[in-house]
Amino acid sequence: MKIFDDIQRALSNEMPFVVYNTPNSDFIKAFFQVDNTIYEPKDYLESGFVFAPFDNEEKAILIPTEKSQFISERISFDAKFSPSIEYGPDNSQKEFHINLVENGINEIVNNKFQKVVLSRKEQVSLESSFEIETVFEKLINKYPTAFVYLWYHPKVGKWMGATPETLIGVKNKEFKTMSLAGTQLYKKGEKAKWSSKEIEEQYIVTNYIKSRLETTIQDLSVGEVETIQIGNLLHLRTLISGSVEKNISSLIDILHPTPAVCGFPKEEAKKFILQNEGYNRKFYTGFLGELNIKEEESFIVSNLYVNLRCMEIVSDTLIDVYVGGGVTKESNAEKEWEETVAKSKAMKSVL
Repeated sequence: MKIFDDIQRALSNEMPFVVYNTPNSDFIKAFFQVDNTIYEPKDYLESGFVFAPFDNEEKAILIPTEKSQFISERISFDAKFSPSIEYGPDNSQKEFHINLVENGINEIVNNKFQKVVLSRKEQVSLESSFEIETVFEKLINKYPTAFVYLWYHPKVGKWMGATPETLIGVKNKEFKTMSLAGTQLYKKGEKAKWSSKEIEEQYIVTNYIKSRLETTIQDLSVGEVETIQIGNLLHLRTLISGSVEKNISSLIDILHPTPAVCGFPKEEAKKFILQNEGYNRKFYTGFLGELNIKEEESFIVSNLYVNLRCMEIVSDTLIDVYVGGGVTKESNAEKEWEETVAKSKAMKSVL
């Protein structure tokens, strides 16, 4: 594909770009920036591709439409691969993460917050050099219903992921989002059984989003809770839709970060995360996607996704994989650790 030649050219010339595949699409899209300046959105009224961190006090990065070449190309590769090398869990982090979760549960019992999302970063040393196109193709093949991306800025870093969660979708005045919580391994032939902890976690996320949007979104509609499969994992999901008059900036302020990646109440949970996780999430659990893109029908479209299931490409042989999970008063610290191990396999399986 021509886009892969453009990727190699941009990497060689150290020029920013993003290449991505939207859910259930046969096309790969890309923005190739024409200079290596770091652009920041001032009010999210700009047009381009935005990449924002978890901490909303930190600056997002924009690849502006007017400073980029946009390309769309139909997928033409045959994404069949031999089995990958299997990378096991990094158990050196187990004790720290279990203690972190137990501290979070104690804070919930003490009424500091109702839910907190706790995460970790796992470093993977590869046995051979990282092949960007191959891994990107594998992600598209393995997660056709996810938003799959490769993002690069020479002054910031190189990230790749396959996220199942929409933060905001706006097409003219039509609005959509989702609440996504609860995780378990998919077992072929078995019906999912959700615990009270996972059901409560999903309820907290849905109720928060609904309450925040009621005065902003017209004709607000909250769907039924459903089980969805993304790769080897199952999640609980509720679709939420309506119509909106306000610009996307106000919606970002309302929704980011959601209880699905931070906790509830938001400020108390976020403070605990920043003080106790022991590392910088950077763009993990931030958001990314198309911002105010003009389509042929003269529609203005924004499609923003929560940055889950992602990795940072530190070097040709070193990858940082980011994983986490929601904690409530009914959480079990050992099981929360096992959930992060299952989630880390999603990214490791394509390395």
